Amino acid sequence: MKKIIFLLALTFVFVNCKNKSEETNKTTEPIEIIESHSSEGLLEIGCYTYNGNNSSILFEVTDNNNSFIKGHLSYHLAEKDANMGMFEGVLIDDIVLGDYTFQSEGVTSKREVIFKMVNHQLIEGYGPMDEDGICFVNTDHVTFSSTMPLTKTDCTK
Repeated sequence: MKKIIFLLALTFVFVNCKNKSEETNKTTEPIEIIESHSSEGLLEIGCYTYNGNNSSILFEVTDNNNSFIKGHLSYHLAEKDANMGMFEGVLIDDIVLGDYTFQSEGVTSKREVIFKMVNHQLIEGYGPMDEDGICFVNTDHVTFSSTMPLTKTDCTK
């Protein structure tokens, strides 16, 4: 069952970030699927927040169903336009990877976001994006910065 979930999650990530300009005649090497470690209980339903330096980030995880994650994400960064929207992605080991569909200044946009769970905090990852600025070029080259760690907190409504 874990292998099926892992394959579905991997398919989800690759389908959403398929490079539109890639050549169709490229050959790919077979990928060896290795059973992942259980990530159950690693990411809890609830709120993860950062507040500091006139900036705040809120990631409210509303659903963690067999490593498929859904939630609300909002950024209020100092001297930048606020944006807020929906997150849908997957949890593989200690990595949360998914699509963030958000509104900023009345415009709807979408981009890929990635977090790593470190010491019960979510650390956002940054790296080179595709030419459209939507997907990471290679998630293996993402750097996780702890300058704005999201810590599990009580959700306030």
